[in-house]
Amino acid sequence: MAVVVISGANRGIGLALAEAYARRGDTVIAVVRRSSPKLEATGAEVHAGVELTDDAGVAKFAKAIVGRAVDVVISNAGIHRSDSLDRLDWKGIRDQFEVNALAPIRLTHALLPNLKPGGKVVIVTSRSGSIGDNGSGGNYGYRMSKAAVNMAGVNLALDLKPKGIAVAILHPGMVSTDMGTSPQAISPALSAERLIARIDGLTVDNSGRFLHAEGHELPW
Repeated sequence: MAVVVISGANRGIGLALAEAYARRGDTVIAVVRRSSPKLEATGAEVHAGVELTDDAGVAKFAKAIVGRAVDVVISNAGIHRSDSLDRLDWKGIRDQFEVNALAPIRLTHALLPNLKPGGKVVIVTSRSGSIGDNGSGGNYGYRMSKAAVNMAGVNLALDLKPKGIAVAILHPGMVSTDMGTSPQAISPALSAERLIARIDGLTVDNSGRFLHAEGHELPW
């Protein structure tokens, strides 16, 4: 039975991950700003009131689980603010960098003492952060923040490999969530199933790759 920390676990993909891990008997530690009835129903250990953009808030959470071994840390929390070159929102761009790019590093750094050899760090990113796959432009803040967290994931993979800790940089697919949907979108449950398959197969030998939840590699 694994101990899995999931940020942003109160809805969408994060909730689906919490439900899936709980169903198979793993211990889920949910890190959220606000809990939800559906999250509570999973039986997860919920740590609410954690603002991932705040050093003190993340440190307080880490102190609450000090000394406990953690097998998997999943940085799933993220925000999306639409913009364009004609309609740039500087605060929105900064907010997306704080949540999408900096928060995963902050959480990982805080939980390094809990991770042992064989541990795994997972960044739920987006194909929108791919420079090679960008054929439409727009969404400056979201694209830039996701490209930044992809780089962070590669850095973490290199820095953590000597400790025996592997890192996955995963695009969940086009998923129907509160952040948006489309006719081609899959359910959060199916996305979670595919993400967990990638996480289960993660080792230090395939660490640091940018993968679609379906399993194929994505261009940087």
